[in-house]
Amino acid sequence: VALAKVQKQRVTFESDIKVNGTLVKKGTYEVKFDDQTGQLAIIKNGKVVAEANAKLEQRAKKASDFQVRSTVNGSETQLVGVTFGGSDKDVMISNNGASTSGAN
Repeated sequence: VALAKVQKQRVTFESDIKVNGTLVKKGTYEVKFDDQTGQLAIIKNGKVVAEANAKLEQRAKKASDFQVRSTVNGSETQLVGVTFGGSDKDVMISNNGASTSGAN
Protein backbone atom coordinates (compact mmCIF):
# COMPACT_ATOMS: atom_id res chain seq x y z
CA VAL A 1 0.00 0.00 0.00
CA ALA A 2 1.51 3.29 -1.10
CA LEU A 3 0.97 6.21 1.22
CA ALA A 4 -0.12 9.48 -0.30
CA LYS A 5 2.55 12.10 -0.02
CA VAL A 6 1.67 15.77 -0.02
CA GLN A 7 4.55 18.15 -0.56
CA LYS A 8 4.30 21.84 0.29
CA GLN A 9 6.60 24.78 -0.29
CA ARG A 10 6.28 28.52 0.17
CA VAL A 11 7.23 30.38 -3.01
CA THR A 12 7.33 34.00 -4.11
CA PHE A 13 6.53 34.70 -7.75
CA GLU A 14 8.43 37.83 -8.81
CA SER A 15 5.97 38.50 -11.62
CA ASP A 16 2.51 37.37 -12.72
CA ILE A 17 2.43 33.76 -13.93
CA LYS A 18 -0.20 31.58 -15.61
CA VAL A 19 -0.97 28.21 -14.07
CA ASN A 20 -3.08 25.97 -16.30
CA GLY A 21 -4.71 29.06 -17.86
CA THR A 22 -5.32 30.85 -14.54
CA LEU A 23 -3.47 34.10 -13.92
CA VAL A 24 -1.63 34.11 -10.60
CA LYS A 25 -0.55 37.59 -9.53
CA LYS A 26 2.99 38.13 -8.28
CA GLY A 27 3.35 37.52 -4.57
CA THR A 28 3.94 34.80 -2.00
CA TYR A 29 1.98 31.54 -2.22
CA GLU A 30 2.09 27.97 -1.02
CA VAL A 31 2.66 25.34 -3.71
CA LYS A 32 1.17 21.96 -2.82
CA PHE A 33 1.44 18.70 -4.73
CA ASP A 34 -0.53 15.56 -3.85
CA ASP A 35 1.06 12.57 -5.56
CA GLN A 36 -2.07 10.45 -4.94
CA THR A 37 -4.36 12.70 -6.98
CA GLY A 38 -1.70 14.29 -9.22
CA GLN A 39 -3.00 17.74 -8.29
CA LEU A 40 -0.69 20.72 -8.08
CA ALA A 41 -2.31 23.62 -6.22
CA ILE A 42 -1.27 27.24 -5.77
CA ILE A 43 -2.67 28.52 -2.45
CA LYS A 44 -2.93 32.05 -1.03
CA ASN A 45 -4.18 32.58 2.54
CA GLY A 46 -5.57 29.04 2.68
CA LYS A 47 -7.53 29.47 -0.57
CA VAL A 48 -6.68 27.59 -3.79
CA VAL A 49 -6.15 30.19 -6.52
CA ALA A 50 -5.00 27.81 -9.28
CA GLU A 51 -4.83 24.05 -9.85
CA ALA A 52 -3.33 21.82 -12.48
CA ASN A 53 -2.92 18.13 -13.15
CA ALA A 54 0.72 17.13 -12.90
CA LYS A 55 2.90 14.09 -13.27
CA LEU A 56 6.17 13.05 -11.69
CA GLU A 57 9.25 12.74 -13.88
CA GLN A 58 12.45 11.10 -12.65
CA ARG A 59 15.50 13.34 -12.17
CA ALA A 60 19.14 12.30 -12.57
CA LYS A 61 19.85 13.43 -9.00
CA LYS A 62 18.05 14.93 -6.03
CA ALA A 63 17.29 18.64 -6.14
CA SER A 64 19.25 20.67 -3.61
CA ASP A 65 16.46 23.24 -3.21
CA PHE A 66 12.97 24.16 -4.42
CA GLN A 67 12.87 25.08 -8.11
CA VAL A 68 10.20 26.67 -10.28
CA ARG A 69 10.11 25.92 -14.02
CA SER A 70 8.39 28.30 -16.38
CA THR A 71 8.32 29.26 -20.03
CA VAL A 72 7.72 32.66 -21.58
CA ASN A 73 5.37 32.89 -24.52
CA GLY A 74 5.17 36.47 -25.77
CA SER A 75 4.29 38.54 -22.73
CA GLU A 76 2.94 35.58 -20.74
CA THR A 77 4.89 33.45 -18.30
CA GLN A 78 3.54 29.91 -17.87
CA LEU A 79 4.34 27.63 -14.95
CA VAL A 80 5.40 24.26 -16.38
CA GLY A 81 6.59 22.54 -13.23
CA VAL A 82 8.24 22.61 -9.83
CA THR A 83 10.79 20.52 -7.99
CA PHE A 84 10.78 20.15 -4.23
CA GLY A 85 14.14 20.29 -2.45
CA GLY A 86 15.49 16.82 -1.68
CA SER A 87 13.24 15.19 -4.27
CA ASP A 88 14.52 12.99 -7.09
CA LYS A 89 11.41 13.75 -9.15
CA ASP A 90 10.16 16.82 -11.00
CA VAL A 91 6.47 17.74 -10.77
CA MET A 92 5.53 18.65 -14.34
CA ILE A 93 2.14 20.14 -15.28
CA SER A 94 0.44 17.73 -17.67
CA ASN A 95 -1.79 19.94 -19.80
CA ASN A 96 -0.68 23.53 -19.42
CA GLY A 97 -2.14 24.59 -22.74
CA ALA A 98 1.30 25.16 -24.22
CA SER A 99 1.75 23.55 -27.59
CA THR A 100 5.02 21.78 -28.09
CA SER A 101 6.16 21.25 -31.62
CA GLY A 102 8.81 18.76 -32.53
CA ALA A 103 10.17 17.31 -35.72
CA ASN A 104 8.95 13.77 -36.36
